[in-house]
Amino acid sequence: MMKATRILTAAILLVLVCGLSSTVVHAQTAPTNIAPPAADTAGDAAANSSADVEPVTKQTPIPTRNMLSIINDGGELMIPLIICSFILMVVVFERIISLARRRIIPRPFVKRFLAQVDEGQIDREEAIELCEANGSAIAKVFAAAASKWGRSSVEMEQAIIDAGERVTNRLRKNLRVINGVATVSPLLGLLGTVVGMIRAFNAIATSEAMGRPELLAGGISQALLTTAAGLSVAIPALIFYMFFTSKVDRLVVEIDARSQQLVGHISAEAIEQRASASKSRRKKAA
Repeated sequence: MMKATRILTAAILLVLVCGLSSTVVHAQTAPTNIAPPAADTAGDAAANSSADVEPVTKQTPIPTRNMLSIINDGGELMIPLIICSFILMVVVFERIISLARRRIIPRPFVKRFLAQVDEGQIDREEAIELCEANGSAIAKVFAAAASKWGRSSVEMEQAIIDAGERVTNRLRKNLRVINGVATVSPLLGLLGTVVGMIRAFNAIATSEAMGRPELLAGGISQALLTTAAGLSVAIPALIFYMFFTSKVDRLVVEIDARSQQLVGHISAEAIEQRASASKSRRKKAA
């Protein structure tokens, strides 16, 4: 699961970087073919017909621009988009580390804890100490359930629900930031588009723009660059938001399932059931 997460993260970040740092390619000039000169006399025509004359294709290199020039042409609104991109990368890496399954639901601790409770090797105080020493999200829910050791299952489930809500809020930490970046970035790109078009139309209104497309190129370039930059930030942000949200939901479901197993071991009904089963076995043995 961690390998798949890392691959997905690397792919999305690569798309983001490539989208922001892609070079601006201008139209390539059409190749021109130089045809051989026409023969003046019949003798020259016969002589030239025996030789193959290859046309010469003249091409010009495709000009490119670096990242700084693209940001400069995008205008002032490229600065908040770059800030949003930086915030997105920081929060994504933080959530990848914080939402690792081994940090939320450590399997060795869960298996050992449930086995010790089932076999009666630990009591209420020892169970709470083990959970506090572990400190994981599921350990905090187990500690809330262990604090109601021997109570009714309804009371224990209510304690689990309360602790689960607190744990879920911590697991969803910073997800709103990612959602905010996914929402704000395209709006910033749209604002840049409007500003660029206003700049282009101002160029038309304040000068003789007929036959002078260079007066419009600056505003149109700004409009397109900010739109592309906004989408390049918003699309990965939305993907990461949906990914982390679904991962948190899966973790919460698993925590609840494990907590219900603990309730089946330490609730008053479970203790009474085990005591009656033990008495029945003793009577049969006698």
